[in-house]
Amino acid sequence: MCRLVEHVTRRFRSCDPRLYQIASLSTLLAYGLLCLHFDVSILQIALTFGTALLTQYAATRLYKLPAFDPLSALVSAVGLCIFLRTNSMAVAALAAGIAIASKFTIRWQNKHIFNPTNLALLVVVTGSLGWISPGQWGQAAWFGFLIACLGSLVVTRAVRADVTLSFLGFYIGLLTGRALWLGDPLTIPLHQLESGTLLIFSFFMITDPKTTPDSRLGRLLFTLLVALTALGVQYVLFRPHGPLWALLICSPLVPLIDRCFPASRYDWARPSKGELTPPLSAPVFVPLSIPSQQRRTS
Repeated sequence: MCRLVEHVTRRFRSCDPRLYQIASLSTLLAYGLLCLHFDVSILQIALTFGTALLTQYAATRLYKLPAFDPLSALVSAVGLCIFLRTNSMAVAALAAGIAIASKFTIRWQNKHIFNPTNLALLVVVTGSLGWISPGQWGQAAWFGFLIACLGSLVVTRAVRADVTLSFLGFYIGLLTGRALWLGDPLTIPLHQLESGTLLIFSFFMITDPKTTPDSRLGRLLFTLLVALTALGVQYVLFRPHGPLWALLICSPLVPLIDRCFPASRYDWARPSKGELTPPLSAPVFVPLSIPSQQRRTS
């Protein structure tokens, strides 16, 4: 029995974290379609997935990558189906194409800058080609718990739980501090936090290990900047979707943060927290026998 549990645990840990992310997001999408009656058609879903996979395949051939990897494209596609609402199938396909193409074109030192889904969403929204419906999930406490559980599975497997916890901690603290400063009742920030969209953003979008800093200290600094920027977007610029805009604005700072706080680059095959392996000391070679010339002269 112990060997069976150990075997199952080993297989669980050896799986790519994106598989759990796809399964979790697909469950949320299915819940939205079946129970909440999301305004997204099966044709739009199929077109989004097809365009994402086709763009990924074309970029793989264009940039001569060793193998076609569909997992990241699937994550972006299901994320767009959850967030994006549009009346045009062409816009849905455009968003998927932008998301995947950005991974290959907007890069710095072999690392893409923007979260693909985040960038595509805001490009479409800014162009008035679609919209995001933050209230589509309702405010059911049990559904928030479902999102938290599924998200915890993803971020723990991807070794990015610190991003979710730190961002939510900073963001909740800033909202609470603002309410206390203005003399507002604490029910106001509590109501602002009762958002399925915020939880999905915190667990599934900002935690992308390919677009967050490599080091833990860098990630803490990054989430603080995102939380501060989100507050500024919402209450200074008075624009909706503050966290989404904040992530887009702060993402170009990631290369600078990585330069200030260097750490090992994230690899999907070997998830890690980013700590650098301490350098090994220079080896010292000791001869096991005396050379023949020295033996003759001794």
